[in-house]
Amino acid sequence: MSKVNKSYPFYELGSRLKALREKHQESLSEVSGAVEIEPENLQAIEQGIERPVEDILLLLISHFGTKEDVATELWQLAGYDGDALPTHHAKNDSNGNVSHGVIVMPIDTRIAYTDMVHVTVNNYGVVMNFMQTTGISGSQPLAVSRLGMSHEHARSVIKVLQDTLDSHEPKHLPSDTSPKRHRKND
Repeated sequence: MSKVNKSYPFYELGSRLKALREKHQESLSEVSGAVEIEPENLQAIEQGIERPVEDILLLLISHFGTKEDVATELWQLAGYDGDALPTHHAKNDSNGNVSHGVIVMPIDTRIAYTDMVHVTVNNYGVVMNFMQTTGISGSQPLAVSRLGMSHEHARSVIKVLQDTLDSHEPKHLPSDTSPKRHRKND
């Protein structure tokens, strides 16, 4: 196990993320653009100075298309455990070695309803922020869900959504457009 340097507490996580970026032959600006953070922030993450927030780490994992075991390892290196964020990324034993625990991530099947969506597109894909107004005058809408996907997948989502909506539209009888015959009064 590696020792934790206080100046670079997430060095191992950062080096693994940097190795993934280099394996995919992408620049800092390409990857940071794909996950919508500044290149300087990604550089600090790769150097192990900063820990990415959960959403950004999930976007990086998705962007690189990591396998489940690698994704779990990255999640553990970041120190995320279940729903709670720890104050430090791992536990040190008496010899200064780092140990990591097992993470169990429950699936949340609740439905979040939204009344607006904000969509951004870049060279790497589409990010949709589904938002809900709070009803409080002057307050900003809250993001209730964020989804990212490739351009190709976004097009298929549009088609599925359109087909589904079309199949549930009420059927109307065609309007009678034939000329009406008027009777003459006898």
